[in-house]
Amino acid sequence: MSAALGKPWRIIDSTLREGEQFAKANFRTEDKVAIARLLDGFGVDYIELTSPAASPQSQRDAERIVKLGLSAQVITHARCVVDDVRAAIDTGVQGIGLLFATSRILREASHGRSIQQIIDAMAAPVELALAAGLETRFSAEDAFRSEEADLMAVYRAAEALGVHRVGAADTVGIATPRQVYALFRQIRRTVKCDIGFHGHDDTGCAVANAYEAVSAGATHVDVSVLGIGERVGITPLGGFIARMYSLDPQGVSARYRLGQLRELERLVARITDVEIPFNNPLTGETAYSHKAGMHLKAMLTNPGSYEVIPPEAVGAARQLIVGSRLTGKHAVAYRAREIGLKFGESELKTITARIKDMADRGELTEGQIDEILRDSFTA
Repeated sequence: MSAALGKPWRIIDSTLREGEQFAKANFRTEDKVAIARLLDGFGVDYIELTSPAASPQSQRDAERIVKLGLSAQVITHARCVVDDVRAAIDTGVQGIGLLFATSRILREASHGRSIQQIIDAMAAPVELALAAGLETRFSAEDAFRSEEADLMAVYRAAEALGVHRVGAADTVGIATPRQVYALFRQIRRTVKCDIGFHGHDDTGCAVANAYEAVSAGATHVDVSVLGIGERVGITPLGGFIARMYSLDPQGVSARYRLGQLRELERLVARITDVEIPFNNPLTGETAYSHKAGMHLKAMLTNPGSYEVIPPEAVGAARQLIVGSRLTGKHAVAYRAREIGLKFGESELKTITARIKDMADRGELTEGQIDEILRDSFTA
C-alpha cells in the first residue's frame, strides 16, 4: 500500500489478463510464470489473471501461478455468472473481479439486460464468491458512457451484497480527467467499500485518469506492463508509477522495487515482440537525455532542475549530449574536466563555436568531442 495524496492505493497488475487481450500477446505458460515472478519481485499488490473459464489452458495456468506462492494476491477477472465463479474457486485464486456492462450501448449490444436485471443477476455469483472466501469486486463496464443514476444503483446493490470493492471501467478510453474525478467523488459518497479504476488509453488520458481517480478516492488502480491490452491498452505500470512517485517519492520507492521495472518491461516487450517506446516514462531510451545548452548548464549545477525523478531511483543513467549544435560552453567545460583538461573562458568560447559548426553537419560522438578538446589543449 502507498499513500500519495494522503489516501491508500494499491496496484492491480493486469498484464496476465488485460495484457492477454493485446493483439500481439500469446503468452505460453512459462511466459506467464516468468512475468508473474517479476511482477511479484517488483512489488505489485495484485496479479490479475485471465478467467479460468476462458479455456482449459487458462484454468491450468491459473492453478500453476497460484501454486508459485507469491507475495502478491493472485486474482482473476470473470463474467458475473456462477459457472465462472466456480471455475475460479477451483484454481485457488484469492480474489475475483466480476463485471457487467452498464452503458445503454453495451447492454443492448452485449448481454441485453436492464439495470434491474443486472442487479438481480449479480446476487448469486457474488454470494458464491464471498462464501468461498474470495476478495470480491463488482465492476461496471463502460461506466463513463453509463447513466450516473444507473451506476449508483448497481454499486449500492453490490455493496449491500457485501463486495469488498466496486469498480468503474473506462472501457473505451473516453473519459476526461475531470469526468473521472467527478464520478469517483460521487462513487465515494455513495459507497463505503473500496473503489477500483480501470482505464483504457484510446485518447491518451489513462495515466491522468488513474491519478484523478486516486485523488478522488479510488483505492485500487488497474495497470499493465507497457500498458498492453485491448486496442491501445490501459494505464501503463511505469507511467502510473512515475506519476505517483513525483508526488510521494519515499512512499512509492519504499513499496515498489523501481530498479526492477526495466527488466520487467524488457521481458514483456520480448515476449510480445514490441519495442519499448523511446519516450517511455522512466525507462525509455531518451528518458534521461539532456541536450539543449540551457538545460545542460542547469543540470551540471543541479540535476533536479530538469529531472523530477532521478535516474538512480529506477536504475537508469543520465546522458548529457555535448556534441550537438545546441551545446554550450558549460557542457564543453564539463566534458573537458572529465578527461582532465581545463580551458580559460575565451578558449572555451572558441572550442564551443567549433563544435557547433561541426555539429551543423552531423552530431558528434563523445570520441570526436574528446579529440577536439585534446587538439585544442595541445595547440
